[in-house]
Amino acid sequence: MGGHKEQDGDRQGFDVADAAPLLLDPQGVVASWTGQAERMLGYSPSEAVGRKFAELLIPEDAERVPDLVGRCRGNGGWAGLLTARRRDGRRVPVMVRITPTVEPRGRSSLLVLVSELADAPGWDMSRTVLEQMVTGSSIGIAIVDTDLRFVWSNAALEQFGGGPAPRRLGLRFADVQPGMDAEAVEERMRHVLETGERVVGYEHVGRVRSAPLRDTAHMLSFTRLDDEQGRPMGVYYTVVDITERHRARQRLALLDRAGEHIGRTLDVTRTAQELADIAVPGLAEFVTVDLLETVLRGAEPPSGPLTETDRVMLRRAGHRSLYQDLPRTIVETGGVAAYLAGSPPVRCLTTGRSWRQEQLDPLALEWAVGAPGGRESTFLELGLQSVMIVPIRARGVTLGLTTFFRRRRENPFDQDDLNLAEDLVSRAAVCVDNARRYTRERDAALVLQRSLLPRRLPEQDAVEVSACYRPADELTGLGGDWYDLIPLPGARVALVVGEAPGHGIDAAAAMGRLRTAVRTLSALDLPPEEVLAHLDDLVSRSARDEGGEPADGGAEGRSAGAGCLYVVYDPVDGRCAMAAAGHPAPAVVAPEGTVTFVELPQGPALGVGGPPFESVELPLAEGSTLALHTDGLLAHGGPGDAGTDRDRLRRALEQVTESLGPACQAVVDALVPARPYDDVALLMARTRRLDPGQVAVWDLPVDPAVVAEARKSTTRQLDLWGLDELVFTTELIVSELVTNAIRHAAGPVRLRLIRERALVCEVFDGGATTPHLRHPRAMDEGGRGLLLVSQLSQQWGTRFIPEGKIIWAEQSLSAPPV
Repeated sequence: MGGHKEQDGDRQGFDVADAAPLLLDPQGVVASWTGQAERMLGYSPSEAVGRKFAELLIPEDAERVPDLVGRCRGNGGWAGLLTARRRDGRRVPVMVRITPTVEPRGRSSLLVLVSELADAPGWDMSRTVLEQMVTGSSIGIAIVDTDLRFVWSNAALEQFGGGPAPRRLGLRFADVQPGMDAEAVEERMRHVLETGERVVGYEHVGRVRSAPLRDTAHMLSFTRLDDEQGRPMGVYYTVVDITERHRARQRLALLDRAGEHIGRTLDVTRTAQELADIAVPGLAEFVTVDLLETVLRGAEPPSGPLTETDRVMLRRAGHRSLYQDLPRTIVETGGVAAYLAGSPPVRCLTTGRSWRQEQLDPLALEWAVGAPGGRESTFLELGLQSVMIVPIRARGVTLGLTTFFRRRRENPFDQDDLNLAEDLVSRAAVCVDNARRYTRERDAALVLQRSLLPRRLPEQDAVEVSACYRPADELTGLGGDWYDLIPLPGARVALVVGEAPGHGIDAAAAMGRLRTAVRTLSALDLPPEEVLAHLDDLVSRSARDEGGEPADGGAEGRSAGAGCLYVVYDPVDGRCAMAAAGHPAPAVVAPEGTVTFVELPQGPALGVGGPPFESVELPLAEGSTLALHTDGLLAHGGPGDAGTDRDRLRRALEQVTESLGPACQAVVDALVPARPYDDVALLMARTRRLDPGQVAVWDLPVDPAVVAEARKSTTRQLDLWGLDELVFTTELIVSELVTNAIRHAAGPVRLRLIRERALVCEVFDGGATTPHLRHPRAMDEGGRGLLLVSQLSQQWGTRFIPEGKIIWAEQSLSAPPV
């Protein structure tokens, strides 16, 4: 069969009339050669006759000739593709058909028909071969005419329902498959008819007649059929069932969504709810997530294994339903989810293995106990048909259960669904456990933070105060900034703001050490610059002892480079003294609302060395507001300008209202982004002045006889204040302190009484020696003065000022001052 090009030039046939015939003898030698063969391969008859047929082929095909000849004689013929070699060496693809023949004299020969393929795709199929291909294909094939009515279909199409091929003739797609979206399918057919463009790989999900109770997926391809004149005569289409591939894609998509949406927060309950949200409706129609109560608290799950006889108590952490009425006896989130001993949920919880049941017993009672209304319902009443229970396990520990339900009887859970549920839950389990561990660690961190920062600022009359703290580490809530208010003798207060380098738990630990040290040093009642000097020595010594540097991760090393602002305010005379170590100066809001910044000498950061600390002292009008803050208040993630930053703070402070609580929070909100660049602490204190009537002062001559007069003056003042019950003890205290000052000190002596929340007695003298409490023996004549003072007063002490020292004693007032 010689090859020839048809009129349209697109196909090449294999016709016996066009083929070049050859005759081979039994040994495979060319016995006859035709002109057609000479034109095809370029050999003349004299060159071809007598040569082996194999010598006309390329070496690879020449080796196949003996086998092909043997198969031809055994099977009555052979047909296939070979590659011939022309006389000029060029390769020629040819279609070869070999048929055994018998000559009249009885000698067997081989008739070979050779047809050049040229650009043809391969064999030219006869109608018989083509019918065998399409009727025997496992792929559903059909042809519809231009009216989209069936005119032919193969047997494979019957697997999708709709009856045998003769019954389809003349019907439309919707008549054969009413459960499919016939309109969408026929729209593709019309598009192919109108444009001639092929549609390949169109995927459709619906219900075919062979499976009317469940959705199946199919891939259809459409091709237009034209007659000899090129006019459309119909559409040829194929159908392949891709349900398994479609479900696999759905499973992968569900797992992708789970990876994207589950565990976006470190909240245990939120993570459990995200698991339920993802599973509905992609996997189930109703899902519950129950967790052990210890998991919700962030604690470790029970170490010992549970037994099936235990009545297991869990908490509902999440649920999602596709239907509003499914189920009616739902346990609300946070409620107790208790299950009967020996029930499937308990078995899954104790064994750690999943469980599936395709069809629930409709008359069986639900497994949960303590249902609303006190009555358990059957699964039929709840409308539940199929179930899967998957334990939530992470790191070898069971944390809870996830239960999946379906309502539709025709679509029960199968093994693939269980595998998907286990994959889904295992991914969520890691997120739940991470959230649990985070909850535990964050709770511990918050306990630490609360122990380091003041839970509430102490009550006192010197200032009205409010504070705001915002850490940069939102996850732990820990930071290195701190604030404090420390009552001092003489109705004074110390206001402190500081910061340790870094963030998180290490910075918080360093902050706790610094805050404790400041409170200890404040008890010595030293001037601000001396408090910072002692604190600086402490930080430096600790760093050296521990071998740490500021860059070290420990709390010791982190203390170096810390900053601190220490302010002392006296409400008696309204004076304020302060010093700073590597820390911003405070702002002052005057009673009329103007904002200024204290010109405070900046001392070096703690523990890094440098010049000595200096303090400043300034008077403050009553009603002035001090704003002490860490540098995080003005941090904005880039290089800042001090002038610009102060302008921002000035504008925020100018909006301060009468109430400091909301004002403090408003300042932080105005200056600090939602996610701070640095830890932030702001302490705002509005000054008060003690009424002159609350203070009494007497200058005393250095004469022992004045002690009696001091006692009388004290008695009269206490009588004016209505503190008659303290007269006796106060007279003794005044007598001992004044006597000590006259006997052991030099210079003037001054007595001062202050009535605030306590009664304070102060005696000033010009001496520089520190009085010591003695414990005299029974026969000693003196040395009992300070011992008596310590027994009669709530607390007592000494503080030094440039002009000398003050010995003070404080007594508690059992009733408010009048």
